[in-house]
Amino acid sequence: MTAHTSLSRRAAAELIGTAGLLVVVIGSGLQAAELSRDTGVALMANSLASAIGLGLIITLFGPLSGAHLNPVVTLTSWWARRTGGDGLGGREALVYTVAQTAGAIGGALLAETMFGRTPGTFSTQVRDGGHLLIGEVVATAGLVLVIQGLGRIGRPRLVPAAVAAYIAAAIWFTSSGSFANPAGTIGRSFSDSFTGIAPESLPGFVAAQLIGGILGLALAALLYGSGSGSGNGASRTAKPVPVETAVPTSLPETGPADGASPTKAAYEPVG
Repeated sequence: MTAHTSLSRRAAAELIGTAGLLVVVIGSGLQAAELSRDTGVALMANSLASAIGLGLIITLFGPLSGAHLNPVVTLTSWWARRTGGDGLGGREALVYTVAQTAGAIGGALLAETMFGRTPGTFSTQVRDGGHLLIGEVVATAGLVLVIQGLGRIGRPRLVPAAVAAYIAAAIWFTSSGSFANPAGTIGRSFSDSFTGIAPESLPGFVAAQLIGGILGLALAALLYGSGSGSGNGASRTAKPVPVETAVPTSLPETGPADGASPTKAAYEPVG
């Protein structure tokens, strides 16, 4: 069902969707850590749950807001609009980003509370080192390329499954665990668990994600030419297109990332 959705409703969808994503990522991580002392087994369970949750959230909220769930995806949508394609205006992009960040923090606090932990405790898991930042650049560039590529070849309906599958894989093949989402990364700093990240590590990770987003856009332009693949799987700002598809898998100790476009687009997964 396609509908003209108000900005307030789209912002609510981004806030709730991003909160849901963080609940899945952090909650499944906490559950996995309680059930197994084997880090590999815990990460496998976390990544599987995160990917499935991400795919479902994109499918559910894509028709409303594009299900970006990720400021990088939102910025690629804004850039598409700036270059003559479909996407978000500056004010809309700002509202989306604020909603995503607030949702990510709220989702992290909810997950901690749900497992009987003290909400608001910052993570002590420091993630630094150039190799991890390179991992984040690669993870985010790949995410943007998947979303943009599918949008430019006219297959945005594959975005929910493709993004979920990509994040599930990137959690394992990148050194950073593929947070690939500035809002999700900030949210995960509020969880002192194996999916968390210490506040002092945020600047490097967020900067790497932004660089990865730019690289992903450049790769998409190089491979597919300039096009209107903006966002996750919806079409212009006021006319979101329904996103329907199956669901695979997504992120954890890493960060997901996230979403779909506000109207016609392509991903935009934390986590």
